Amino acid sequence: MVETPKVKIQANNFNVFFGKNQVVKSLNMEVYSNEILGIIGPANSGKTTFLKTLNRLNDLDDDFRMEGSILLDGRDINSQFDVIDLRKKVSIIFAMPLPLPISIFDNVAYGPKMHGIKKGLDEIVERSLKAAYIWEEVKDRLHESALNLSGGQQQRLCIARSLAIEPEVVLFDEPCSGLDPISTAKVEEAMMELKKKYTIILVTNNVKQAARVSDRVAFFLMGELIELDSTEKMFTNPSNKKTIDYISGRFG
Repeated sequence: MVETPKVKIQANNFNVFFGKNQVVKSLNMEVYSNEILGIIGPANSGKTTFLKTLNRLNDLDDDFRMEGSILLDGRDINSQFDVIDLRKKVSIIFAMPLPLPISIFDNVAYGPKMHGIKKGLDEIVERSLKAAYIWEEVKDRLHESALNLSGGQQQRLCIARSLAIEPEVVLFDEPCSGLDPISTAKVEEAMMELKKKYTIILVTNNVKQAARVSDRVAFFLMGELIELDSTEKMFTNPSNKKTIDYISGRFG
């Protein structure tokens, strides 16, 4: 008997507006626990807007307005979560690595310290750096500036920094867009390992990356969810012609 996957995130008739411009339209979708959901689509498809809504970063924009709901473990992220608690559960990694101009150790320890954790920081830092596949490269450099790291190392450091607060969901917004192939492979390797413990949503313009690491793939176009299915089906036998055209490079 096939076990029904547990729903971690659910969008219900979800719409996003910035002023009069609607950028996400009537979105209904589910994200399962411990999966990597890849989200693909051309620019201005609503991918990053959806991602930033999940930990309420869009709230910082005065023109932002939403309709419908997004549930995390069955609880509305807007009415049933304090925003600080939500961002502890749902962390985000951006396209450009943004390490703090402090030591490698202090970058990773920063989040736990902000949440009042003072003991066991050495263990937290080591565990987080190992989970982000960068421990062996930095274990003898922990008190050096994080700005001395390469771009790929900085990105994995940012992943470690997010993991240090023990989130439940990790959002990746084009995490490899500025990285070389070797660094990209290491980030992807980390993602594949992280899904054992976390739910991961990956927004990427690289359809090959989505094919490599995702369990399921969603295709967004002009703010609409066109198709969502297993990665294998999306890349071998998609149901919608628009999906076929995008994946085959006919537009986007």
